[in-house]
Amino acid sequence: MYSIRGLRCVALLCGALLCGAAYAQSYPSRPIRLVLPFSAGAPSDMVGRIIGQKLSEQLGQNLVPDNRTGAGGNLGIGLAAKAPPDGYTIVVSSPTVALSPALYSSLPYDAARDLAPIARLATIENVLVVHPSVPAKTLKDFIALARAHPGKLNFGSGGPGTTNHLANELLKSLQKINMVHIPYKGATLATLALIGGEVDEVIVAIAPALPLIRTGKVRPLAVLSERRVPTLPDVPTSKEAGVDGFRMSIWYGMFAPTGTPGDVLARLTREVIKALETPELRQRLTAAGIEPWPGTPEELRNLVRSETARFARIVREAGLRRE
Repeated sequence: MYSIRGLRCVALLCGALLCGAAYAQSYPSRPIRLVLPFSAGAPSDMVGRIIGQKLSEQLGQNLVPDNRTGAGGNLGIGLAAKAPPDGYTIVVSSPTVALSPALYSSLPYDAARDLAPIARLATIENVLVVHPSVPAKTLKDFIALARAHPGKLNFGSGGPGTTNHLANELLKSLQKINMVHIPYKGATLATLALIGGEVDEVIVAIAPALPLIRTGKVRPLAVLSERRVPTLPDVPTSKEAGVDGFRMSIWYGMFAPTGTPGDVLARLTREVIKALETPELRQRLTAAGIEPWPGTPEELRNLVRSETARFARIVREAGLRRE
């Protein structure tokens, strides 16, 4: 015979399961906040907005972009990680979640503990570009210039700890050159600074750089990928340009706060992968220089784990200090 306490526990468990199922079936019942940790126009912003528009159509609720810039993307990620785990706050992150632990002794979040992976989204390649006034036509020319004038050339980045910061630190370490880092609040502002002649060089995602390259506002020296990029067929890879090991791709993933109901996470995963497999969305992304790369939560979790180890090694070899 069941005890009264046992019956109550069963009743409570059944009630919780029924409430959870009802919640998942009614989700989403209001707009979802889509936190974008970098400035408008930045690659992660482009990826988030393009995919967010398609998800809004599929879910029947708006995904409202919320740009929260600062601290190399960690401000926005930390904000999302600490948001109520109800499925109404999600965040799109670049490799920041894997890179930051190697660069910062204190972060407002712990990626493994505070973020639940939803789906892997896309990848985009970087290109090293210089201001037209810089007297370097090739990557080797640029390195020779930096070596001949230590501390005279500078480079912009989207902030300490961003991939375009780390990529330049990797170049400095590989080639034993000295350049000055000028951080900005986002890659977009760093690129604007390059156009205005405030900095000499920026490593930036190809998508936003394409129109600037085509109009001659910046000069590309190398793409930081294993193979040449179809949208820039005449620009050599870093290896072809004479610097082996100088590679830095950007990947993107979507996360929710840990504790978000499993059924809600599963629904978001299904909708994201469904969206990324539609010809319409794939065409929009590829036209912007973004390669769709849909993946499961487990694939995203494994990616973050392996990239965390890789970035820690690069940071250590580059001699960067934790801040």
